[in-house]
Amino acid sequence: MRYTQLGRTGLKVSRLVLGTMNFGPQTDEADSHAIMDAALDAGINYFDTANVYGWGENKGRTEEIIGTWFAKGGERREKTVLATKVYGNMGADGDVWPNHDKLSALNIRRAVDASLKRLQTDYIDVYQFHHIDRDTPFEEIWQAVDVLVSQGKILYAGSSNFPGYKIAQANETALRRGNTLGLVSEQCLYNLAERRAEMEVIPAAQDYGLGVIPWSPLHGGLLGGVIRKEAEGGRRASGRAVDALADTATRNQIEAYEELLAKHGLEPGEVALAWLLTRPGVTGPIVGPRTAAQLESALRAVELELSEELLKELDGIFPGPGPSPEAFAW
Repeated sequence: MRYTQLGRTGLKVSRLVLGTMNFGPQTDEADSHAIMDAALDAGINYFDTANVYGWGENKGRTEEIIGTWFAKGGERREKTVLATKVYGNMGADGDVWPNHDKLSALNIRRAVDASLKRLQTDYIDVYQFHHIDRDTPFEEIWQAVDVLVSQGKILYAGSSNFPGYKIAQANETALRRGNTLGLVSEQCLYNLAERRAEMEVIPAAQDYGLGVIPWSPLHGGLLGGVIRKEAEGGRRASGRAVDALADTATRNQIEAYEELLAKHGLEPGEVALAWLLTRPGVTGPIVGPRTAAQLESALRAVELELSEELLKELDGIFPGPGPSPEAFAW
């Protein structure tokens, strides 16, 4: 495994991030534990989760599964850089109560304590804001973060799904306060088929020293060889991939992508991950395996070297927006 610093911090993290969103809803506890053991054995030390994972009436279940894994000992917690998120309402569906969601100081305090209990740990390495809160000023958010840092409950703060201007606003507010690191990472939707983050989000993250953690690196399975798998009678497209393939232009793109990689003898999913590892500012993409075999495929991407010729061909199929502001100014 290869490692890098998380943004401007001294924290060393693996170039792949283990996403745990499937733990509970799609992968049972025993298999989830096996995947986490395999990830740690392979050198993946950065695990990402969120308090709402488990979804519906099972919100918090994913954190609980990670907590029972930590409880097994064997330095599992000590070897893991743990990231979780706050924002969503943790009440039962339909039972939305004031101050039980978003980023008020009150909810942040409650949410941290609840996550720590489920995770069976006394600190969170990277505590991430899952979405912007249009109603809470950053002065209040950073006041809450500073208290949690002083209490030893969290070490760093990160963002997820923030636009570029909110990254700037958050860190400028932190700078004015003079006693907080501000955001150290941004988790955003970014992959070969979805490159809008290159216009504002990634430049802002780079300027402010945030590590970029792309989620959905295969764009809901679209970049994982979905057309070939369908033709071979394998797993059919689902979710976002179904809607995308219904568009003729998108389907033509994916066909061209799969044909190009077949010519080079490469696996589409592995190339999609390897491409992200070549992108400026990217710390590491989140991989969310449902099985051990999917984890093994993701691990191969770390060692995959993409030639300049192949990178240019990929740009030809999936052109990025270009530098900002030229991308939208003219």
